Amino acid sequence: MNKRLVLRLLGAILLIEALAMSPSLLIALVCGDGDAMAFALTIGTLCIMGLPLWFLVKPIKPNLRAREGFVVVALSWLVLSGFGAMPFVLSGVIPNYVDAFFEAVSGFTTTGATIMTSFDEPMRGIMFWRSFTHWIGGMGVLVLTLALLPQMTGRTSHLVRAESPGPSLSKIVPKMGDSAKILYMMYGALTAIQFAILVIAGLSPYDAAIHTMGTAGTGGFSNYGLSVGAFQSPVVDVIITVFMVLFGINFALFYRVLTGAWRDMLKSEELHWYLGLFGAATVAICILLMPTYGNVFQSLRYSSFQVASVMSTTGYATADFNLWPQAAKMILILLMFVGSCAGSTAGGLKVVRLALLCKISGREVRHTFQPRKVQVVRFEGKGVEESLLTQVAVFFFVYILMILMGALLVSFEGRFDFETNFTAALTCASNVGPGFSMVGPMENFAGYGPMAKIVLSILMLAGRLEIFPILVIFHPSVWKK
Repeated sequence: MNKRLVLRLLGAILLIEALAMSPSLLIALVCGDGDAMAFALTIGTLCIMGLPLWFLVKPIKPNLRAREGFVVVALSWLVLSGFGAMPFVLSGVIPNYVDAFFEAVSGFTTTGATIMTSFDEPMRGIMFWRSFTHWIGGMGVLVLTLALLPQMTGRTSHLVRAESPGPSLSKIVPKMGDSAKILYMMYGALTAIQFAILVIAGLSPYDAAIHTMGTAGTGGFSNYGLSVGAFQSPVVDVIITVFMVLFGINFALFYRVLTGAWRDMLKSEELHWYLGLFGAATVAICILLMPTYGNVFQSLRYSSFQVASVMSTTGYATADFNLWPQAAKMILILLMFVGSCAGSTAGGLKVVRLALLCKISGREVRHTFQPRKVQVVRFEGKGVEESLLTQVAVFFFVYILMILMGALLVSFEGRFDFETNFTAALTCASNVGPGFSMVGPMENFAGYGPMAKIVLSILMLAGRLEIFPILVIFHPSVWKK
């Protein structure tokens, strides 16, 4: 284990987090809500700890191997969340550190599950930081680090591979640092476009910024207790629905469109699966909601928004889907498992894995009556290697096991029913945000005790990092020389 290199990279992460808090400090100073000192103290602490690690700790070997990559990613997200919770505690908005840590983890992992119960007089600097964590975590903090410091180490693909959502890593361009810059430029451009459209639609710049960052990072934090439903605007609903769907698409496809290869996007099998599931679920729920809302337009408005919110794992709400028919709720639960495309800012199992699992199942069925025929699983027009299919199957097993174990552990507190505990574990592991019953869209996670909040925080981190980087740091052989 190249511990010096790990420490140096953690120093870079601390300094970047200090830089990321600067806009929130500026807003706090301008608004004068009393939270400026919390940011000043946190930024000072980050600089005091980060500067020596970055400038004084010189690694003997600059080579970053797979084990260092996974360890750096796991520790970076833990450190980010640990220090990201400090402004909540120091400002008094969330005085309990475990609650503040849960909120910070939920922000950085773009989950959107919250323990906040009151939004009447929020400190605007704190609320901005709360949503800005979504924007940072959406594309990935290590991707941001590579974009800012592309030459920080000799080999960086392990960092991005450990942090990027999806079964495989594909570079946009040969150099990883250049890929990171391109990703963040596209991410920033889409963010700016949505912000401008929401302002034109009538939102204040502050509200537009909060909900744009929540949509871009597919996180879902809002500065209103009723989430997007507080605006009571069909136009705002449609705008956010469209951008939730867009941010659930693989960013590599956007790059191909920009470079003129727009036909690749039209031919993308993963995109076909994603849009097909979105369309089918929207229509099915729309039909189920007709008796509730009385006409097709209202039903389509609420069904499309909620399906986009759950599939993109954004977690915004315009209606209390706790009150919807059981069949509609069941569809939403299934969508919580699936998520969106690999290479997007969304969480969940990912559509590509679902597609491959369906193809593997189909192959096994055919194998029962054609045992001697060699059958290759194909995706995006290419044969898929057996090793990748094995990885997908293993990931699915561990993913389901993690959700079940999480639901079991939180149930030991004995505070809530099965539906609440199961959907809380599911929504945290899939980084969706709201669940059902007592953790529904109009409720929160404040009712859980410290132990359950720590378990759910681990689920959020494991879900965002796709499980294995978190498991790696607990394996003894990783820390051996």
